[in-house]
Amino acid sequence: MSKVSKNPSAINIGISDKDRNKIAEGLSRMLADTYTLYLKTHNFHWNVTGPMFQTLHLMFMTQYNEMWLAVDVIAERIRALGYPAPGDYKAFAGLTCIVESKGVPKAVEMIRQLVEGQEAVARTAREVLKVAEKAGDQPTVDMLSARMEVHEKNAWMLRSLLEE
Repeated sequence: MSKVSKNPSAINIGISDKDRNKIAEGLSRMLADTYTLYLKTHNFHWNVTGPMFQTLHLMFMTQYNEMWLAVDVIAERIRALGYPAPGDYKAFAGLTCIVESKGVPKAVEMIRQLVEGQEAVARTAREVLKVAEKAGDQPTVDMLSARMEVHEKNAWMLRSLLEE
């Protein structure tokens, strides 16, 4: 006979409460990093100028659209683990490692900052992935692996624009 929980909203997915909490905390940082980089990329899309305008305008749009969809996936994974997803600027500012841009930088500086941001999100994903792997949280591992692939590819594509 299976055991029935006295609390119908209790979560019993095979991951301990402690591990779900650690994963959700890490995913909250990932969400904040992704959202902050999304916002920065969208800002640069609006404000880029110069001879690379068309290329960068389209590249930035592709990247911010992809991140816009990703924030929902990350937030919903946090919810599936039983925790509220952060969702305001103050929370994101306290969780993110992405540095805000001052003013409107030149196109090459935008690219440099976005390379740094893409790599930072990949590093956050890699840190959280270790926690999720240890806890046996395969859905989170799969999501984070996919996110790392996207951010590492974006960093490479942006970095290639900096080569002479």
